[in-house]
Amino acid sequence: MSVIATIRIQEADFDIAREIALLSQGRTDVGAVVSFTGICRGTEGSEPIAALTLEHYPGMAEEEIKRHADQAMTRWPLQGLTVIHRFGRITPGENIVLVVTTSSHRQAAFEAAEFLMDYLKTNAPFWKQEESARGTSWIEARSHDDAAAARWTKS
Repeated sequence: MSVIATIRIQEADFDIAREIALLSQGRTDVGAVVSFTGICRGTEGSEPIAALTLEHYPGMAEEEIKRHADQAMTRWPLQGLTVIHRFGRITPGENIVLVVTTSSHRQAAFEAAEFLMDYLKTNAPFWKQEESARGTSWIEARSHDDAAAARWTKS
């Protein structure tokens, strides 16, 4: 059976169960499905957040995510993967990102999903602006996210 890869950047929300079903339904070669959903928090530290606004460079963002998806499919024996990233204004409790990986075995599915999320947190061409009672501010990169992503480049 062929490998299914879906990458979408969209303003609208997504249906997690539907996306998982699209990757696994009717596939007897799939033994593991791993999904990660990033959700907008209502606080940053102790500060309440009203919303996040995510911006991207159309075309470039899809190509960069596809490049890393191709790396994941080369590195692990996957049957499929889905990456959906939202843009626009997102309020607390709403979905931001979905990564789903399928494989014959759980380890490959887990590792590929972690690899993709670490990339999305550190290098995907998205810009996040936080909205709070203080006003709006751009979110800077975090060193712990960089450290998590660095483990995939170590020999």
